[in-house]
Amino acid sequence: MSTTAFPGRGSPGLSGILHRDRSVADVGYSRWMVPPAALCVHLCIGQAYAFSVFNLPMSKLIGITQSAPDDWKLTDLGWIFSIAIFFLGLSAALLGRWVEEGGPRRAMFAAALCWSGGFMVSAFGVYVHNIWLVYLGYGVLGGCGLGIGYISPVSTLIKWFPDRPGMATGMAIMGFGGAAFIASPLSVWLMQQFSTPTHVGVAETFIVLGAIYFFFMMVGAALVRLPPEGWAPAGYVAPEQPKKLITTQNVFVYQALKTPQFWLIWWVLCLNVTAGIGVLGQASAMSQEMFPGKVTVTAAAGFVGLMSLFNMGGRFFWASVSDYIGRKNTYFVFFFLGVLLYSTVPQTGSLGSVAMFVLCFCIIMSMYGGGFATVPAYLRDMFGTRYVGAIHGLLLTAWSMAGIFGPVLVNYIRQYNVEHGVAKAAAYNITMYVMAALLVVGFFCNLFIKEVHERHHMKLDEAHARGMAD
Repeated sequence: MSTTAFPGRGSPGLSGILHRDRSVADVGYSRWMVPPAALCVHLCIGQAYAFSVFNLPMSKLIGITQSAPDDWKLTDLGWIFSIAIFFLGLSAALLGRWVEEGGPRRAMFAAALCWSGGFMVSAFGVYVHNIWLVYLGYGVLGGCGLGIGYISPVSTLIKWFPDRPGMATGMAIMGFGGAAFIASPLSVWLMQQFSTPTHVGVAETFIVLGAIYFFFMMVGAALVRLPPEGWAPAGYVAPEQPKKLITTQNVFVYQALKTPQFWLIWWVLCLNVTAGIGVLGQASAMSQEMFPGKVTVTAAAGFVGLMSLFNMGGRFFWASVSDYIGRKNTYFVFFFLGVLLYSTVPQTGSLGSVAMFVLCFCIIMSMYGGGFATVPAYLRDMFGTRYVGAIHGLLLTAWSMAGIFGPVLVNYIRQYNVEHGVAKAAAYNITMYVMAALLVVGFFCNLFIKEVHERHHMKLDEAHARGMAD
């Protein structure tokens, strides 16, 4: 085949290797290589969930054993994660179309540069003790790596698995939820190796992590492939008549913003995540305060770890289930069951049932993770496959907003109750009912979702023109 048909194929150097057409699969390539490629990226960027292990050591960079007057405060360090999540949503929204048009290999390479580069800049910030460099490194640069890396494999997986799109995206996004199980102990171990009586070892740990993550993300970029035009799995026959709420048409990325379906799904994701992320950050403290004397610090840490397992497993389980019962019905389960569970939590405290409390929150966390993994397939059903990655990027702004709403609701309602004489064991009760109310709103947002009107669909000539422009 001549290189004039695919300009990037004959281009020398890095730009040629990263060109979209150079990542089109050859005959014999197994689609089962794509989920491991996606996991290589998501298991790296999922380290963000484990960043809290650095907070205490970074508050003692000068004092070593305890915080010195010139050390960074925990309130200052807390902004690092918040900035990173904000730029995750911002970069995914702004660069979603760039990711879609350039292909997964270029996007994964860019994500690797940003993510590992963020660690390197942060290491220098720690070395010179300038927290603004850490904000810039891990927060801004690393946050952009999070956003680009998170959405980079989504549409590719959906195109390789038209028969099981929920399962495919669930496999990849599961890695983001479970990465902390690797990153947390690895980070602690590295800091121990580099620490001395006069040095904490954070900067060196950042450098090593940045190098490790860059290597594995590049492995993912090397493995990933796009399916050839018109490819379909062996034995798969696309339905002649599309199923209800599953389109065979495509909607252009910015046209999707003009549909009520996009904004209803935006609120569906935002409300589901708000309820989950609000308790995720306070799970340890909540369990100890609701069951004083019964739940120790060690037990609370184990509870957080168990919740993370359900967060990870729920991403694969619920996304796979959605292939059978449909995306809309899956979210109906999330909201209906979530309302029951959040309303039950206060009773677990009054009954003193730790087991019931743990069970409620483990199921809640599975649905929190499942919401992330199911929504890309939901978007594919509504808007088609062509721009699903870019549309997914825009939708992730709902995650950024939920990251603010959830913790604020939990923390401020609890603080208000405590200041007005409510016992700590009962201080979370109103919060749980508020979360249940939010899920009721989410239930009705999901109820109102129907097929996208045909006026939003790309016409054949428009699709061809955009394909030539891409």
